[in-house]
Amino acid sequence: MKVDERVCNALVLFGMLALPLWALAQDEPFTITLVTRAVILALAAVGLNIVLGFGGMVSFGHAMFFGIGGYAMGILAYHAQTYMPLDLGLFTFEGTKSMPVIWLVAMVVSAMIALLVGLLSLRTSGVYFIMITLAFGQMFFYFAISWAAYGGEDGLSIYVRNDFPGLNTLVPIQFFGVCFAILCVVLFLVARLRASPFGLALNAARQSGVRVETMGLDPMRIKLVAFILSGAITGLAGALFADLNRFVSPSMFSWQLSGELIVLIIIGGVGRLMGPVIGACVFVALEHALGGLTDFWHIYLGVILLCIVLFARGGLIGLLTGKESAHV
Repeated sequence: MKVDERVCNALVLFGMLALPLWALAQDEPFTITLVTRAVILALAAVGLNIVLGFGGMVSFGHAMFFGIGGYAMGILAYHAQTYMPLDLGLFTFEGTKSMPVIWLVAMVVSAMIALLVGLLSLRTSGVYFIMITLAFGQMFFYFAISWAAYGGEDGLSIYVRNDFPGLNTLVPIQFFGVCFAILCVVLFLVARLRASPFGLALNAARQSGVRVETMGLDPMRIKLVAFILSGAITGLAGALFADLNRFVSPSMFSWQLSGELIVLIIIGGVGRLMGPVIGACVFVALEHALGGLTDFWHIYLGVILLCIVLFARGGLIGLLTGKESAHV
């Protein structure tokens, strides 16, 4: 029995909302935190899916933006909680505990770095693009390790979660609500983006850059805009992830995390709107269920991923809907 993709998408979002509400009724805050983690990883993978699924660009350094968002949150909150002004040369900044301000800074800085990285990396393609994005990610990783002012390889702890107007973000269900609302808004915007003329042009650039050029469009510019949007969304997810843990560390830049984000997309379905969301739910569920049984739970994840690649080319959504490709 095949399921309509829109019905599948709605059921996934309903399940992500219903589970924390059930956990709240059962007084199980850990479950709420677990789902919140899945929501944030899904948001990061949604950002990556713009370039990987819609644009056909395999970025193996997207954890770079995740880490930038995390450190934007950590640095701003650190200076606010220690009352030490942040010296930016031309002016000083006292830091902030306001989530909206931190999100804006995380997205802007991530977008600016994505612009610079994209201008260099998009001159290449294929395995060269993969390697240059990986190289940039590793550069930021080793820079964070050597950044002694903010903990170096030990990372940076934040004492209290940042503030959102009208909410107590230390309450797990309220912080989950903030993250879930952001995910829904981003999914809506990405859906509109995919159906827009820009989204169609990006899909065309994925298939044949030469044909796009004959239409008078610049495929590199189209991919660069997609890369910037992707970096901004992933940076936002990094800021939320750092707030969830109240901790930032160089591991947020690691290539392993970049690989995990790609795995999330493959599990759910490359190019599918809700593919990263389903992939994040499955990944976090397996990590929790199998992680308590063995330290080698990644082996089981690898077997599942292998089965999906071999027998469900469209990911779990493709398996449920009977459509192998999201572009048909």
